[in-house]
Amino acid sequence: MVSKESRQEVRVKKHKRLRNRLNGTAERPRLSVFRSNNHMYAQIIDDTVGNTLVSASTLEKSVKAELEKTNNVDAAAYLGTVIAKRAIEKGIKTVIFDRGGFIYHGKIAALAEAAREAGLEF
Repeated sequence: MVSKESRQEVRVKKHKRLRNRLNGTAERPRLSVFRSNNHMYAQIIDDTVGNTLVSASTLEKSVKAELEKTNNVDAAAYLGTVIAKRAIEKGIKTVIFDRGGFIYHGKIAALAEAAREAGLEF
């Protein structure tokens, strides 16, 4: 019988490989993205001290109020603009994008493009 790894296990392995190369610093923190079936989460992390500098998710009341659904491409794009605005308010202009083992397509790509358009550089 052929045993096949679950999508979650494959994603986690990819993310571990990515994290070997990506490391956020104080000058250039890491923009980490996670998506579940119902929501999306984005954090800007300084890995040297292990602090989350800025975060946003579709669970927040202010974000959820603007959205019709919390798990589609439009929600991801809105979340990208929110995280970028909050980062710029804190003085963060450049980041390293960590896609979290997800394929750069659909919701992940929409979030990244919206963050770029809102002023983040990566």
